[in-house]
Amino acid sequence: MGKKVYGSAAEALDGLLKDGMLIAAGGFGLSGIPELLIAALRESGVKDLTVASNNAGVDDFGLGLLLQTRQIKKMMSSYVGENAEFMRQYLSGELELEFNPQGTLAERMRAGGAGIPGFYTKTGVGTVIAEGKEHKDFDGETYILERGIVADLAIVKGWKADASGNVVFRKTARNFNVPAAKCGRICVCEVEEIVPTGSLDPDGIHLPGIYVHRLIQGKHEKRIEQRTTRKKETA
Repeated sequence: MGKKVYGSAAEALDGLLKDGMLIAAGGFGLSGIPELLIAALRESGVKDLTVASNNAGVDDFGLGLLLQTRQIKKMMSSYVGENAEFMRQYLSGELELEFNPQGTLAERMRAGGAGIPGFYTKTGVGTVIAEGKEHKDFDGETYILERGIVADLAIVKGWKADASGNVVFRKTARNFNVPAAKCGRICVCEVEEIVPTGSLDPDGIHLPGIYVHRLIQGKHEKRIEQRTTRKKETA
């Protein structure tokens, strides 16, 4: 099987990076983002990246850090909000953006990981999303062809893993992490805890170790993107 556990994010990415590569990144907002691997990407200086991710974090955290340093050339995303720099670069023509409906983006990743080169969907028909794409009728309804995503590298964040790379995600932090991991030719995963092999319940494993090539354990900041509170009720 070979070694999967590495000592740091930089070590886990060593030998995998090149300018112009396509990276699939897990996470939704700031939930379940591979923050340690993103920081290591920034320090590496790799550039001209295309990143497939639901969004780009916020201005000073997550993928927003790579936008600050102009290391991302193109985003394949569903959502531009919450990141003023993402919006500014897109509107000024400094950043390429391939908009995807969220379900379509997730399915493009899933399809790529399953070896499916493309699929037809009704989502986006009659909008700018459909421009330049093949149209086909099924049972009197129009569908558009979407291509599966196969990334050079996938970076994801889990809760627990064993040394074989079997990963468990915590609640909503599973989000895009599973399809992103599966569509990468190489997948690097960061987790909060690495446990002994065999200690995870097989029925509770969300990402089998066959998809994970390199693994690190680290401490995570876990920022809250939008904090909403209410006044304490008094009797």
